[in-house]
Amino acid sequence: MQKVKTILLSKSVFEDNDAQAEQLRSSLRQKKTCLVNVMSSPGSGKTTLLVELINDLKKDYEIGVMEADIDSDKDAVTVAEKTGVRSIQLHTGGMCHLDAGMTEQGLTQLGEGLDLVFLENVGNLVCPAEYDTGATVNMVILSVPEGDDKPLKYPLVFENSELAVISKTDTLPYFNFDQDECRKYIKARNADASVIAVSAKTGDNMDELINWFVRKLSER
Repeated sequence: MQKVKTILLSKSVFEDNDAQAEQLRSSLRQKKTCLVNVMSSPGSGKTTLLVELINDLKKDYEIGVMEADIDSDKDAVTVAEKTGVRSIQLHTGGMCHLDAGMTEQGLTQLGEGLDLVFLENVGNLVCPAEYDTGATVNMVILSVPEGDDKPLKYPLVFENSELAVISKTDTLPYFNFDQDECRKYIKARNADASVIAVSAKTGDNMDELINWFVRKLSER
């Protein structure tokens, strides 16, 4: 019987990316730039939410946006037209996530002098959570129509996010979504996470979300 050589793999495939991400994060902190990695499923309303958030915060802060998609520049154009802030589109070439290298390239194109940068990651609750982008803040958005059980099914993205936003609360009358249960599931994954429920459409509770970012920016 032919012998088969067994190789022990002790080096993480993410090790190089993690090192690059930490270098990027250190550089951003020195520049006092807050980079927010925004993760969610497709259709969670993250672009609409960001537009409302940016239009309030841009009065006091220099803001940029990087929109990541497999194709199309629709989101980048939407943000630029509706907010007037710097906005660029990142095409991932079929990849379902961004890594630190891609993020750094995007930041170079976006330019210097920004207080706050939103990185709208590819719509997906799995792959983006596995790659460190070098962001100083990870944020996950869960919309009411998706169901309150998503923190149970996709734990990593909630474990890695210090801010969890429950979006589209204006649709609560039409879906079987238990906010208390959802908050409990999120806290079970990440006891330190801030959980804020909002509706970008009606403006309900957007003040709490805006204030969260104001506090975060004051810590730079």
